[in-house]
Amino acid sequence: MKRIVIYVLIIWSAWCGLPVAAGAQQMMSLDDAISIGLKNNYDILMAKNQEDAAALNYHYAFGAFLPVLDLNGSRTWTTANISQKYSNGNDVERDRSRSNNVSLSADLDWTLFDGLRVFAAKDRLKAIQEAGTLTVKDQVVATVANIISAYYAIVQAKQQLASIAEQMSISQERVNIANNKFMSGLGSKIDLLQAQVDLNAQKSAYLLQQTLIEENKASLNQLIALPPDNQYLVTDTIPVRLDLQLATLQQKAKANNPGLLLAQKDIDISRLSLKEIQRSRLPTISFHSSYSYTRQSSQAGFSLFNKNKGINYGFSASLPVFHGFYTTQQIKSAQLDVAYGELNLKNQQSQVSLQLQNAFKDYNYYKQAMELEAENLDVAEENVKVTLAAFRLGQVTSLEIKEAQQSLGAAQLRLITARYNAKLAETNLLRIQGDLLR
Repeated sequence: MKRIVIYVLIIWSAWCGLPVAAGAQQMMSLDDAISIGLKNNYDILMAKNQEDAAALNYHYAFGAFLPVLDLNGSRTWTTANISQKYSNGNDVERDRSRSNNVSLSADLDWTLFDGLRVFAAKDRLKAIQEAGTLTVKDQVVATVANIISAYYAIVQAKQQLASIAEQMSISQERVNIANNKFMSGLGSKIDLLQAQVDLNAQKSAYLLQQTLIEENKASLNQLIALPPDNQYLVTDTIPVRLDLQLATLQQKAKANNPGLLLAQKDIDISRLSLKEIQRSRLPTISFHSSYSYTRQSSQAGFSLFNKNKGINYGFSASLPVFHGFYTTQQIKSAQLDVAYGELNLKNQQSQVSLQLQNAFKDYNYYKQAMELEAENLDVAEENVKVTLAAFRLGQVTSLEIKEAQQSLGAAQLRLITARYNAKLAETNLLRIQGDLLR
């Protein structure tokens, strides 16, 4: 039967000008699509860019422990008209008197103690970096789920195309039988015309299904950042795991769900921000030192030449006493951020629990639907064989063979859809538990 289907498909493709899969196209497995997507997907690349920025900030956090050194230098020239009278009676009158001033300095400031704020800031930057890593993981998991859905949408459409091709082969057999009967005077032309109409409708559906496959491929290409017209072959089957257990999924989701981990990390960041603000109430002790060199020369004035160079150093301490309740306001605001983060975590936990419950119900339903539709398909296939043989012998009408054929097509479509939906439910469960990449 399969050989007949393939033969008829090739004949009709050639006769109608339908394209047959080119041997030059390469096979793309799901693993291939995921691998390409992880390298090229724009959402993942943008998330990684943010992660790199957070990692860069943490990498240079040690700079807060180091002193600050500034080098300053200047040189100025001045031209002025000078008119001076002294108490001893001497007068100085000089036009376009020139002066030359040079100033150089090296200034060092080193905060020795700032209430340990610098340590809290460093821990906060580290937590932000870890949150960036979790954000990338969350985006990767979401992207992989989308790639799986898009890939198997192509496989589903391909299976539906094969189902239409089988319907075409049955309709062609009906046309042949009806034509033989009509030519021999044992059948009516109505049966022949109806069989031809059904065959033409299936040929149209075949063309439409091919278009749908190309559109699905373009969607997958966009996900993995390939040209929209990139061509490839996909597998013929949709494997579904049948061993997932709700209790195991719930346990793993608590430990691995990216959304929950991000919510917990947000709480950690808020707590570190609060600690950083609280420590701003402690005193600050700093060390200051500078080396300076100045030289001044003038053609007139009180001082014709002056040069000064030397080093100075010392310590300073400051203690915040009153800043208009600004620090108090910041602390209370940070405490509200912590409380908000804790509520958000509880909300996320509730949502994840609900998502798991509903997704597992869908998963169980589609598993049962797969088993039921597989049985229905066996019955429908046997019914078509029997009815087609009876139609050949004139024991059933054209309407009865058409109904049997439609029942077979509907059973095939329901089984294909159930298997695809079961795969989506499986993917959703693994996405929620945060273990989709295993």
